Amino acid sequence: MTTHSATLREQIEEMIAVGELKPGQHLDETELATRFGVSRTPIRETLIQLSSMGLVVIRPRRGAIVAELGPQQLVEMFEVMSELEAVCGRLAARRMTPDEQKSLLAAHQACQAALDAQEPDEYYYKNEIFHEAIYAGSHNQFLIEQTRALYRRLRPYRRLQLRVRNRLANSYHEHDGVVQAILDGDGERAAHLLREHVMIQGQRFSDLMASLPQLRQDAA
Repeated sequence: MTTHSATLREQIEEMIAVGELKPGQHLDETELATRFGVSRTPIRETLIQLSSMGLVVIRPRRGAIVAELGPQQLVEMFEVMSELEAVCGRLAARRMTPDEQKSLLAAHQACQAALDAQEPDEYYYKNEIFHEAIYAGSHNQFLIEQTRALYRRLRPYRRLQLRVRNRLANSYHEHDGVVQAILDGDGERAAHLLREHVMIQGQRFSDLMASLPQLRQDAA
């Protein structure tokens, strides 16, 4: 993949993640080509890449739309996500280098700054860096790739979750326990806490379902 096409993919992926391109929205190749100042060919190639990642659905003779996830799919994907992150946390507790532990702490502190400022969007980006630090600390490249791929598919929904009342503070508090477990080298506790942190069930599931219309209708 060329650097230019990778950049294009990242830009469109970001528009999906932040709700600028909403679930179910038709993706007009000509419109996107004009927006990014390219021909339709790289746009078409980018949409095919995003389709392979599950972010876009290409329908024969009807063009591409942003993928929509139903409630059952969301639950199943968060279930798998929680297990992948749990494994990352368990391995990170055993394998993280001192420098990687410092990076994790720095990411955790950046989340606190965003929480103190009550900036959910800023927290969302710092939160990504925090989770990425845990993935990297697992030192298992295959696991990292699988976890990142699913994280990308769930980005719009993870971002939406952070807009639920009190979720920022709760998320940061949960991070705090994960950091302590990893620094203590307690892989089982890190895995348990990450699984609980990512899993959506009960009230959190209800809150996410209630927020979905906002994701589909409003630019975030």
